[in-house]
Order: sequence, then structure tokens, then C-alpha cells
Amino acid sequence: MSALLDIADELARDLDPLRFGPPVAAVYNPLVYARAGYAAYCDRYGAGDKEVLLVGMNPGPFGMAQTGVPFGHVASVRDWLGIEVAVGKPPREHPARPVQGFACPRAEVSGARLWGWARSRFVQPQSFFARFFVLNYCPLLFVEESGRNRTPDKLTPAQRAALFPLCDRALAAAVSLLRPRFVIGIGRFAAERIEAVRPQLGSIEVVSGSIPHPSPANPAANRDWAGSAERALGSLGVELKAQR
Repeated sequence: MSALLDIADELARDLDPLRFGPPVAAVYNPLVYARAGYAAYCDRYGAGDKEVLLVGMNPGPFGMAQTGVPFGHVASVRDWLGIEVAVGKPPREHPARPVQGFACPRAEVSGARLWGWARSRFVQPQSFFARFFVLNYCPLLFVEESGRNRTPDKLTPAQRAALFPLCDRALAAAVSLLRPRFVIGIGRFAAERIEAVRPQLGSIEVVSGSIPHPSPANPAANRDWAGSAERALGSLGVELKAQR
């Protein structure tokens, strides 16, 4: 079992007692019902120190919620990362957001863009993960009664106050384990949480910042997201020479 998986398992246990009322109608934790996917991801790609840790917000309904892998667009996880496992079900499944695992027919656009960029730039996943790792700040997917995704930043103040310290602690543990030089938020929210965690890092010094979120809900992401992300990485000092 990898140390990254230990961190995830501890976080899942810490989160289990939390309850989220309206407007949240269902909460999915893929670290539990899709643990096999996350375990395969950590075991295969999480070993060793990393130069760059990319931090997302939380699972998407057609990505990590289906595969257990951050930004887990099914085709990318299966065909490029080489991971395909059996996936269970959350205790309460919203009828508009069924968990179908690797049989999910919907594409997670954010994941398709992120992993598509990594594949284009690095060709082989081993080349990408020799320097990079990707994880989510919060492992929970929040679904409203309508079926709409509710992101962690839109939770009530009391809900955030219960959730964020647990996620902060897990992120700090991951940084301490992976020893990255750069810890970069995929989107503004994740970048803010990285800054909130900085006091927990002790003597570990990291360069932080953000790249644009690849979600189609971000208008800028629909115009050459990969180019924008690479420019943002370059401005932070991350070198992106092609590795073929």
C-alpha cells in the first residue's frame, strides 16, 4: 500500500462522520466506493518525490466520481493511464448522477483536457509522472436535489468550516510526502487552499500559484486551454521541454 493511499484512507475516515444538509442532497466519496481506482493510480504513479504537484478542487460527476482517479475522464484513465477497475456505488446515489464506473458514456471535459495535454506534451505517462502528480483538494462530490454539482466553495460557512481543515491536513501531508518544488492550483479555489495550508508545511518551501481550470464553465478554458496552462506554468518557473 502506498503512503499516498494511506493519506487518502485517513482523510476518508475523517470525512465519514460529516453530514451535509440542503442544498446538498447526496455526497459521493470515490475514495471509498472507487478506492481501487485511486489505489491503482497511487501505486502506479505516486512513487518518489515530485517536482510539480497539481491540485484540483474536487471530483467531477463524470470523472473521478466514475473512475476514482483525479480528473478521471474514462477514456484517458483507461487508454493512457492504463487503469481500469471495478467501481462500486456511493451509499446514496442521485438518479441524475448514476455511478457507472468505466462504462460511463459521458465525458469529463476537464479531465479530457488535462490528461490530453499531458499526453500531447509528455507522450508516455511515466514521463509526465516522473515530474508531476495530480490530486484533488477535496475528494467529495456534492450533488444538489436538481442533480447539479455544488462545488466546495459554494457550501455553507458551517459546512466549509467542518470540511476544509480535514482537507487542509491531507494536502499538507501529501506535500510533505512528495516534496514538490511547485504546488499549483488548477483554478483559483485550489490555489487559495494551497496558501491556507502553507503554515502547516513547516520548513518545506514551495512555489505556489495557479493555472486556469479546464472546465468548460470557465470561458477562457474554451480557447486554447493547454496553451494558457503552459504559459501559466512557465511564468511560475516550470520548464516544459518535450520529453519523447
